Amino acid sequence: MNQRQNELNAIIQEKQIRTVFQPVISIRDGTVLGWEALSRITCASEFSNPEELFSAAEEYSRLWGLELLCRTKALESAYKFMIPPYRKKLFLNVNPNIMHDETFKKGFTKEFLRQYKIAPQHVIFEITERNVVKDMLGFRSTISHYKSQDFKIAIDDAGAGYSGLNLISEVNPNYTKLDIKLIRDIDSDHMKKALVKGMVEFSNASNVKLIAEGIETHEELETLINLGVQYGQGYFIQRPDAQIKEISRHVLQAIKDINIQKNHIVRDGILNTSIRHLCAKTTIVGPDEPILQVYDMLKQRPDCFGLCVIDKDRPIGIITKEKLALNLSGQYGYTLKQNKPISVIMDKDFLAVDSATPANIVSSMAMSRPNENLYDFIVVTENSEYLGTVTIKDLLKKTIEIEVSTAMHQNPLSGLPGNLMIEQELNQAIQRRGKYSVAYLDIDNFKAYNDIYGFENGDFFYGKQCLAHLIKMDPVE
Repeated sequence: MNQRQNELNAIIQEKQIRTVFQPVISIRDGTVLGWEALSRITCASEFSNPEELFSAAEEYSRLWGLELLCRTKALESAYKFMIPPYRKKLFLNVNPNIMHDETFKKGFTKEFLRQYKIAPQHVIFEITERNVVKDMLGFRSTISHYKSQDFKIAIDDAGAGYSGLNLISEVNPNYTKLDIKLIRDIDSDHMKKALVKGMVEFSNASNVKLIAEGIETHEELETLINLGVQYGQGYFIQRPDAQIKEISRHVLQAIKDINIQKNHIVRDGILNTSIRHLCAKTTIVGPDEPILQVYDMLKQRPDCFGLCVIDKDRPIGIITKEKLALNLSGQYGYTLKQNKPISVIMDKDFLAVDSATPANIVSSMAMSRPNENLYDFIVVTENSEYLGTVTIKDLLKKTIEIEVSTAMHQNPLSGLPGNLMIEQELNQAIQRRGKYSVAYLDIDNFKAYNDIYGFENGDFFYGKQCLAHLIKMDPVE
């Protein structure tokens, strides 16, 4: 037995592993989706990182023992540092070649999770693209098994290998994590931008959410937001830590500012409309409510579009009138299901947004859903608790109002803020009694230049000239 094998065995037997957490957040509104549990070696070792340790474990047939140790440490740490019952997502890295092992299945059940007060729907198995799946047929069956148990699936390191698209198509994951190599310097790499843009289009068509790994700079974050990626993690957002920490105000403000610029939302202005102002309290039921009673409730209320299923003030599913009728249709549908709880047929994969999310962003998220869910109502939460619902009709109505307001208050030629917005901004600057700058630029021969070289070249050239003048200006009292 060599030194590497001895060290590996010692780490497993003496449990020389600890867990650190790194947040995965929405880069649309800054809310936390969950935390990825990352393993760290606690003793002096020739293994410089966990990846080397797992490679050795696979080589010396100790993969199952190391996986069990890392997973147990992650759950113990989650229970210790996160307030039970755990409501955010917990991302756990799992080697795909041991997932269909019966020992793994028996060791990862609802009963096993219950002692840590974590529900299966809050656990996401991260399957790395770097590990080649040797038995795809058995692996697909295993994935179906875990999905049926309400576990979620993420493909990790997408873009790091050559089999990623095949794995994504076979697994149909809930999330795809873009490898750090795709994200690094994406703000200055046109090829990477094109690749990620294609992944965003795929995400919108398939409803597989994207998570950008390894965001380290403001420029990378800005590029990813502008491309339409939904979630992100990395050192710029927060470094891995043994304890759970709040996202810094600096990061949240950066996300807000970039989204404001991207969506042409005026800070504190008429267009800064959060979804909170559109939501309304609607009828709710508990998960144990019999299907027959829910059916009668909806039957007595012709104007009711559906119900939200709530457990301890938190939404866990929805049921629409149309899908309830579909479940009860058929020769025996009503007879077989009428006395079962609504949780059996409720839709667990619904769109829930934080109350502070801008309405136009929610509209974009809603329109990105699969066709069968396109017109489902949207659940609005505050601190992860149920606040109300928004119908697609109300959302589209408000979105149109926002677009009309945008057109009314912007210059039609340049797309820049119009006179009313400029006046509002000047009044706010005066009231703040701080330093501010005012630039008035009068560009000669603007029309002639555009007539010869085109509007696109004109916008680009004069935009650079304006920026150069503004940089030279000093704030005034």
